[in-house]
Amino acid sequence: MSTREVKREIDNSSIESLRQWAGENSDLFTVPTGAEGAAVARIYAVPHFQRNIERQKLLKGGNIADPFVIAKAIVDDSIVVTMELLKPHAAKIPNICQHFTVPCMTLEEFMEAEGWRF
Repeated sequence: MSTREVKREIDNSSIESLRQWAGENSDLFTVPTGAEGAAVARIYAVPHFQRNIERQKLLKGGNIADPFVIAKAIVDDSIVVTMELLKPHAAKIPNICQHFTVPCMTLEEFMEAEGWRF
């Protein structure tokens, strides 16, 4: 599962196969609920995490999916899967998840946890 904000980022991607896949699986990308919106507000109430919004996106407008992904996990009591790594004093997905005690893992960790074999 994911959120509409991720779908919007994918729609702006230059990777045609990814856009096609997302279009064919649009039911995976849910519209944020009021509870998720409130969780996004809690995330950005922490001044340090406001750095998560890229300056260009603020100036020109743009899709900001990270807080919505984390908010969905907060509300649904689920796990965030990301390629970002925890870095000291950063405002990245793993740092925000750690602050709000949201489970977070890399894609590789997810595949291992699910028992995927190639």
